[in-house]
Amino acid sequence: MDIQETIRQQVTSNHIVLYMKGTPQFPQCGFSANAVRILHTLGVRDFLSMDVLRDPELRQGIKDYANWPTIPQLYIHGEFVGGSDIMSEMFQSGELRQLINR
Repeated sequence: MDIQETIRQQVTSNHIVLYMKGTPQFPQCGFSANAVRILHTLGVRDFLSMDVLRDPELRQGIKDYANWPTIPQLYIHGEFVGGSDIMSEMFQSGELRQLINR
């Protein structure tokens, strides 16, 4: 299976997926740490996290999949939401909570 199909399966078979640098317990960049902090603040503990630092093919593949150049990337209900900045904006406005809870 190619990386694009693997990613497609991950984002469509899990409610929330975060592609990040590191793990939720040990984020390896400030943006990934911010993304995890936002999800935890919203009470989200059960999500699939994928460490792109462990797999160079995944790291490039997720950028190609969303046509988005940066990590982290958040997917909810199979749809690309955005990175850390977009998550922060959506968190502040309440949009992210609504999206997670729908």
